[in-house]
Amino acid sequence: MIFLIGGQGHSGKTLLAQKLLEKFYYPYLSLDHLKMGLIKGMKDFPFKVDEDEKIAEFLFPIVDGIIQTCIENKQNLIIEGIYLIPKKLQKFQNHSDIKILYIIFSKEYILQNYELIYQNENAIEKRLFSEKEEINTLILNHQKLKTQCENLNLPFIEIQKDYETELKNAIEFFA
Repeated sequence: MIFLIGGQGHSGKTLLAQKLLEKFYYPYLSLDHLKMGLIKGMKDFPFKVDEDEKIAEFLFPIVDGIIQTCIENKQNLIIEGIYLIPKKLQKFQNHSDIKILYIIFSKEYILQNYELIYQNENAIEKRLFSEKEEINTLILNHQKLKTQCENLNLPFIEIQKDYETELKNAIEFFA
């Protein structure tokens, strides 16, 4: 089984992947690690570290190959990252061996918990630099992702009030 977890930065994708690892014992791959491995390992990485859309396009054939190999070999894997963009994952939405979920924050959640979102940015991995977005940009990005998921009929969980409780719903989605 392949679990794909997408969402904006700081939405808890890595935290959810870690919790799923603890529950199902499936390993996970953070696409941030893949990106940074390529940036640090390639002599001339073709993009800047913050060119998310270009990086997503560049990484997708690699991610697609990993997914296909895991399915062929009947292996389980969790892949998480902002680089799992809806239009690319649409091809997997009816695949019996793949579950897709996006984590989205509602506008109200962001307005009420903006500082808390960034206080929790090191819940699983220690970031060297904080990438704090302006509140209106964060709201817009989450609304844009929600619209994309709705238009493509991709599953998402929208965090409204209680992050911990609602994250449990995300874990149950994969059960």
